[in-house]
Amino acid sequence: MNNKEFIAELSSRTGYSAKDTQKLASFLIDAMADAFQGDNAVLIPNFGVFETKKKMERVIVNPSTGQRMLVPPKLVLSFKPNQTWKDTLKGGR
Repeated sequence: MNNKEFIAELSSRTGYSAKDTQKLASFLIDAMADAFQGDNAVLIPNFGVFETKKKMERVIVNPSTGQRMLVPPKLVLSFKPNQTWKDTLKGGR
């Protein structure tokens, strides 16, 4: 499902125009991005939790040259789904 299809589906379910729904989705994503910048997790009830995690510095080896390189620490975004969603996906539905 691409963005246009998602907005159309969300618009039809909520009864708002596609333009208003696009604005709402944009505001939601901006608010989530602001929360991630502040190192806060975003909990969406009955869906899951988005949070930033810090990956530690590590050494990797280039397999073709054998050269060792240091990868600096960085922040990554992770998602942990709600247990209900996990069970639904395991059931194959």
